[in-house]
Amino acid sequence: PLKLPVEPVLRLIALGISLVIAAATGAGMMAEWPTLALFWYAPAAAGSVVDPIFGKALNFFLFALPAWQLIAGWLLTLAVITCALAVFFILITGGTRALSGHLSRSVLPWRGFSTTFAFLLLVLALRVYISRFELLLDEHTIFGGVTYTDAHVTLTGLLVVCAALVLGAAIAIVNAVRVSRGRWLVAAILPAVICYLALQGVAWYVSSFIVKPNELVREKPYIVYNTNMTRQAYGLTGVTQREFPAETTVDATDPANNQPTLQNIRLWDWRALQDTLRQIQEIRTYYDFPDIDIDRYEIDGTTREVMLAARELNVDKLPESSRNWINDKLIYTHGYGITMNPVNGFTPEGLPTLLLSNMPVQSTVRGLTVTRPEIYFGEMTNTDVYVKTRQKEFNYPQGASNNLTSYEGSGGIVLGGFMRRIVIALDRDDLAKLPFSDDVTQESRLLMRRNLHDRVSALAPFLTYDPDPYVVLGDDGRLSWIMDAFTVSDSYPYSTHYHLDRDLINYMRNSVKVVIDAYDGTTTFYVFDTDDPIIAAYRRIFPSLFKDASTMPPGLRKHVRYPELLLKLQAEVYGLYHMTDPEAFYNREDLWTVATEVGMGEGGAQTTQAMQPNFVLMKLPGEAGIEFVEILPFTPANRNNLIGWIAGRSDGTKYGTSVVYNFPKTKLVDGPLQIEARIDQNAQLSGQLTLWNQQGSHVRRGALLVIPTGRALLYAEPIYLQAERSPMPELRLVVLALQDKLAYGPTFESAMAALFGGGVSSLTAAPA
Repeated sequence: PLKLPVEPVLRLIALGISLVIAAATGAGMMAEWPTLALFWYAPAAAGSVVDPIFGKALNFFLFALPAWQLIAGWLLTLAVITCALAVFFILITGGTRALSGHLSRSVLPWRGFSTTFAFLLLVLALRVYISRFELLLDEHTIFGGVTYTDAHVTLTGLLVVCAALVLGAAIAIVNAVRVSRGRWLVAAILPAVICYLALQGVAWYVSSFIVKPNELVREKPYIVYNTNMTRQAYGLTGVTQREFPAETTVDATDPANNQPTLQNIRLWDWRALQDTLRQIQEIRTYYDFPDIDIDRYEIDGTTREVMLAARELNVDKLPESSRNWINDKLIYTHGYGITMNPVNGFTPEGLPTLLLSNMPVQSTVRGLTVTRPEIYFGEMTNTDVYVKTRQKEFNYPQGASNNLTSYEGSGGIVLGGFMRRIVIALDRDDLAKLPFSDDVTQESRLLMRRNLHDRVSALAPFLTYDPDPYVVLGDDGRLSWIMDAFTVSDSYPYSTHYHLDRDLINYMRNSVKVVIDAYDGTTTFYVFDTDDPIIAAYRRIFPSLFKDASTMPPGLRKHVRYPELLLKLQAEVYGLYHMTDPEAFYNREDLWTVATEVGMGEGGAQTTQAMQPNFVLMKLPGEAGIEFVEILPFTPANRNNLIGWIAGRSDGTKYGTSVVYNFPKTKLVDGPLQIEARIDQNAQLSGQLTLWNQQGSHVRRGALLVIPTGRALLYAEPIYLQAERSPMPELRLVVLALQDKLAYGPTFESAMAALFGGGVSSLTAAPA
């Protein structure tokens, strides 16, 4: 008879497949370590937040449910694979017996398949049970979470399906220990299939004939659950609502009592300022200003709103003849200094009035000094460098020669001896140069991960970061970067999901502020929201990584601000979820959207886009002193008139809170697009702008600012003129407007005089 060595081959195949499956599933589970770690280190449930359907604490949904979903998915993958392998072995065994002529006298070995099938049914039962809790995370047309049909039919029906799957698993086990037959496996799955089909039929009937004809009445309590939980998830429950009269007269602006607000109106558009600084402050082509930041500083005893820009080194701009290993790694290692200017400070030539400028850094304000201007860590520092070498580092250009320096910080990794240097060179892909350089000594250091985003992501990849860090000048004269970091989740019960970049989330907290020293790279994570359960869990996992907010140096603490990324998402959510009345929510009677403005697209073409949050140093209506706030106006859906505005507060005990001012619904308040149209329709303005555009130059319009002042709204827009052969825009006009008055002038002071002092608007400066 013919004999084939099937069993040894099958054993080898089974071993190989097992190793591959183990490696693949293990790698997949390793990538999900934060989910498992949060489950293991979850803090004790705190607070009174429980879901309204199951009555489970918030910790179950944030920590336990994601872990169970992950484990159930892993088990389901293994169950499907083992079932497939069992079928494979049945086919192999059946083929072998057919070749030997024994197939007709034997029953195929269903025992192994019955066992794996029972395991699959049990895993499916677990998955169905977990899916009951996932109903609180579902999205529907009108609201998210459990619906009337889910609460009265689906939740109970899924338990019945779960029990049917367990019964089927028991039948499959019996089939495995008795004389195995394939028909018993069909009987095992049949109860679950029947229950599932019955559940779908009943749910369809209830939804179609009980809920739909009376949808608002039936769904009303579940809409309330969704609105309450969504507001909690995005931190909107503490939003203070106030009425804002939005009056239209000049007197309503109350200029006498709002001078701090008026004197800090930002007239420098950040894009125009960036282009200007690149012309007058880059000094050398290899420097760049990647971003413009807005902050508040004490200037001559008065808090002023200013704009800062870090002068970073861009090695890609070095001349091609200078691009070599020594220059890239040892000499051109860092940027140098910052610029600072008031948000509305202009020279007679339309250039910024600089408080900090040049190299070495020069200050025009007493007490405002930069003691450590070198920037080794920043937004453009994307390369590794070696410091404390025998080669002096380029610091800044100085006349015919260059000012040189050597790194004096403690940042980086000590290179040490030859073997240690070999290991570091292998890791950094620098094996051809580093080990053999005479300039590198045992005391030399490697500065790596110098880009801010790379640095924080390597230390805490489980946090979500604001894409826009901002530079801060401390009281000690050192430069630091501050980044806002967030904890997010997609499993907050009954909360609606929104997009955050490419992710869908339904919970967000600005729990952490990250401070990165620009000189030595020291990175510190300060916890600002101790009520956030997710950051509490991470503090238990990494107890030495996080510090209390109270330990942040006061010179940095006074520069923290309400995060831009958080305010934009909160504004999007608030546009719908400010409606807490179920009937208004159901009918979308008062839907808001973020106001739109005219922006500059590619090639200078005008485009319509959503407004970005604007940082303002102002006195909020109803408040006593000035404070640094971030504001964003709202319009009714598909309308251009304003309906309200939200302000995120940044100073003192009010930090992290927000307030919404509602406009009267019986009054039409002009929005940004309507003010832009009024500017375009002004005969004198439009004629001058058209003329400028035809004289070898083009007009650049800055962002239109909407600033609450007193009991009215003040609109401000700077207009720049830029020669075609020069990339440097210069301020030529300032347009100020109220609801029923438009004024302009070549300077901010002249525009203010025309608006508030009864002067005449003019396109040119008054003769001296």
